[in-house]
Amino acid sequence: MNDAEISAAARLQPISEIASTVNITDEALIPYGHHMAKVDTDKINTSGKRGKLVLVTAVSPTPAGEGKSTVSVGLADALNLVGSQTMVALREPSLGPVFGMKGGATGGGYAQVVPMESINLHFTGDFHALSAAHNLLCNLVDNHVYHGNELGIDGRTIRIKRVLDMNDRNLRNVVVGLGGRTSGTPREDGFEITVASETMAVFCLSRDLNDLKERFSRIVVAETYDRKPVTAAQLGPNGAQGAMTILLRDALRPNLVQSLAGTPALIHGGPFANIAHGANSVIATNTALDLAETVVTEAGFGADLGAEKFVNITGPAGGFAADAVTVVATVRSVKYNGGLSLDEVNNPGDDRSGHIDAMEKGSENLARHLKNIKSFGAPVVVAINQFPQDTDEELQWVKDFCKQQGVHASVVSVWANGGEGAKELASHLVDVLKDSDESVQPMFSPETGIRERIEHIVTNVYGGEGVDFSSTAEKQLKQLEDAGEDKVPVCMAKTQYSFSDDPKTLGAPSDFRVTIRELNVRAGAGFVVALTGSILTMPGLPSEPASDNMDVDEEGQILGLF
Repeated sequence: MNDAEISAAARLQPISEIASTVNITDEALIPYGHHMAKVDTDKINTSGKRGKLVLVTAVSPTPAGEGKSTVSVGLADALNLVGSQTMVALREPSLGPVFGMKGGATGGGYAQVVPMESINLHFTGDFHALSAAHNLLCNLVDNHVYHGNELGIDGRTIRIKRVLDMNDRNLRNVVVGLGGRTSGTPREDGFEITVASETMAVFCLSRDLNDLKERFSRIVVAETYDRKPVTAAQLGPNGAQGAMTILLRDALRPNLVQSLAGTPALIHGGPFANIAHGANSVIATNTALDLAETVVTEAGFGADLGAEKFVNITGPAGGFAADAVTVVATVRSVKYNGGLSLDEVNNPGDDRSGHIDAMEKGSENLARHLKNIKSFGAPVVVAINQFPQDTDEELQWVKDFCKQQGVHASVVSVWANGGEGAKELASHLVDVLKDSDESVQPMFSPETGIRERIEHIVTNVYGGEGVDFSSTAEKQLKQLEDAGEDKVPVCMAKTQYSFSDDPKTLGAPSDFRVTIRELNVRAGAGFVVALTGSILTMPGLPSEPASDNMDVDEEGQILGLF
């Protein structure tokens, strides 16, 4: 059976029964049907003892994906099987990838969170609420300019763009306000995908409703003609933050669902890891840590992106740190980074001559990721996610390579076997968590400047030679330094396919420089986004989007979501 058929055949438990396994009472549940609910965190009774946190990250991915979400779900199921009460905390899928390149994003096979179709589509409406709140702020800026512009906003400096939770390259650059005096003030504008917006970042990094509103008040929307920043708090007598928060009051409560095996799953928030910070909400993670003995969470894409940002942005904002890190690796990702084509790694055929040579070359990518994770300070293990085309020899080769790096590795088969396919890794993790008191530590002190942070990430995490700042980025950086506002975290926006800013440069290159073309201040989120190379914050659809294979039959059954 395929993913959709496995999901459709599953017998789901009532969400109240799933909640009861982690002592969430009916009083704290706000049901969305029979199998989904929001959790009122103010009504949760906790023991006061915090759980252990396992961060799942990965090597540099191939365009086909390496199954990190599948491993995260399967590992959580396996931890429950070996006796460690476990929850999983994941991001909500964005409609952009669902209908674009990746299709569904709820795991796969027998390691899925369900109900799959609802989670992948509109779920509990969080992303729609986020888009509405963000676009309300954009509208209030333009409305202020239209009705007299008391603040003296320079329309050329309006930096906040409207959002849409869908890939649409035609909206990257637009002109708004056409149609005469009653239709606003004409200016150049553009759209970002919702998951790359500052509103999404604020939503995911806020600890409660008051923190959300305070962060919204700090969002810088534009500059005045005399180059002073204009914030959301200055729009109207009470600012825009209150109205934005109203739209997200209910959305801020985390969403409770279940895995196929009945593991409680909190799925909440969904920033991308290449153009945003790439982790689920800190509210969801903290809630899970208050309820479970072990919590599995993931950071998007490779460890150079999601994991680095988890260590330096998400963890400090949420007040937690990972106690162990699991790196997902695959035979095909090692081969792909060693120079084989996507077709060769997915459909290797009988003649595999040269495949081990490719693995030897591509293993440099895995080695660099392991080196980086070790430097973060927490124990690290490798989950070798098994695919049908993998041979025993190839799987053992990767396992032996990890051993040479001083890292324990287990082959996991969670797609085919659910939690049973990761029990060896789960048992090892339980021992690691019991024996170690170490956790990941931020790479920078609060007093480290933006320039130093970027240069350190490029040279020490990516392995590059150095950084080149465009004239625009240099000007922006100098303004921040002169204002004393450069002592903040940096969210690198970079291709996920390479350590460099060129998606075609695979493996573990070192003879490259990274170009910073622009710095975007996200004062509400508390970081600066550094745009590298040609990275874009509004993706486009591929030539053959996943939506080409989707349909709904006469009985209302959704087809082709996986």
